[in-house]
Amino acid sequence: MLNLTRKAMLAAALALPLAGLGATAQADTRVYTLTTAGTGGTYYPVGVALATLAKIHLQNAHGIDMSAISSAGSGENVVLLREGQAQFAIMQGLFGQWAREGSGVLEEAGPQDNMRSILQLWPNVEHFLLHTSLVETGTAADLANLEGRAFAMGARNSGTEHSNRFLFDNFGLDYDNWELVFQGFAPAIDGMINGTIMGTNINSGIGVGTVTRARAQMGDNVTLLAVTDEELAAFDGGTGLYFHITIPGGTYPGIDEDILSIAQPNFLAVNADVPEEDVYLFTRTIYENLGFLCNIHPATCDMSIDNAMLGLPLPLHPGAARYFEEVGLTIPDNIAPVD
Repeated sequence: MLNLTRKAMLAAALALPLAGLGATAQADTRVYTLTTAGTGGTYYPVGVALATLAKIHLQNAHGIDMSAISSAGSGENVVLLREGQAQFAIMQGLFGQWAREGSGVLEEAGPQDNMRSILQLWPNVEHFLLHTSLVETGTAADLANLEGRAFAMGARNSGTEHSNRFLFDNFGLDYDNWELVFQGFAPAIDGMINGTIMGTNINSGIGVGTVTRARAQMGDNVTLLAVTDEELAAFDGGTGLYFHITIPGGTYPGIDEDILSIAQPNFLAVNADVPEEDVYLFTRTIYENLGFLCNIHPATCDMSIDNAMLGLPLPLHPGAARYFEEVGLTIPDNIAPVD
C-alpha cells in the first residue's frame, strides 16, 4: 500500500490538468499525453510518476509538459497512439510485437509504423489466482478446473484480455466453457472476495496491490499458481517473449515461499513524430530519477540502464538511442532506429 508521502505525490500529480489530449503548442510548451491502463494495476501509478518527473524536471527548463491518463490498457493504447490522442504509452511487449508485425489482434490494422520503443520498464508478471477449492497441483494446469465457473478475463479490449487469450490458446485451455467476466483488476478481486468469481489473472508488477488485497481478505481460500518449465513453454508458444520470474516469498500476505511464475516485458512506447530532443530529455530524466520511481512502486525498483533495452519489440526512437549511446551502450541491430 502506498505510504502517505507516495499518496501525496500521486494526488498532486492527479490534480494537474490534462491540458488536452494532443501535443498542443501553448507558447513554448509541448503538452504530451502518456496513456497507461486501469487504476487497479501498476501501469497507472507508474505512468503518473513518469508524467510527474516530466513536469518537475522538464516543464520550466525545456518546455515539456506531460499528463498521464488511464485507459483499457495495451490494446486501447495502440489506438490512442495511432490516432494521435496520446504520444507516449506503457504497454505489454506482446502488443509491441504484434504492432511491428501487424499480427495477432493487430492483423487487420496492419503494422503500426508510427510506434517506437523508448525503454524497458519492468517485467509484466502473470499472477494466476484461483479459488483454492479448485486447486489440485498448485500450478497453471489447475486452470483447466474452471469449466463452468466464472473467470475475470480483464476489461474488454484490454491488454489483459488479449494476452490472456494468447496464453490460454497456446496452453490449450477450453476457456469458452468458462463463464467469462470482463472487468478490470479491482472489480475482479472484489468478485473473488465475495465468491462470484473463481479465478483471474493479474498481469502486473510484483507487489501489485490487488493481489495483496485478495490474499489479505481471502487468506488461504485463494491460491497464487506456480508455472512449471513445461507450462512456460506451452504458454509462450515459441515466441520467446515470455520468461520465468520468481515472486519472492513474503511479497503477498501468507505466502512465505517463492512462487515461480512467468512474465513478459513492459515497455515505454512513443510515436515516431515526437521530436528527438524531447524523447532524449525524457529518457535521460527517467534514468537520473530511478529512486523516485522505486519509491512510487516496487515494480520499478529493478529498472537500470543495464536492462534498458532488454526485450524491446520495436525500433528505438532516435531520442532514446541518442541517450543510450551517450552512456556507452551499443544498440542491437534488431531495434536500431529506422527512418
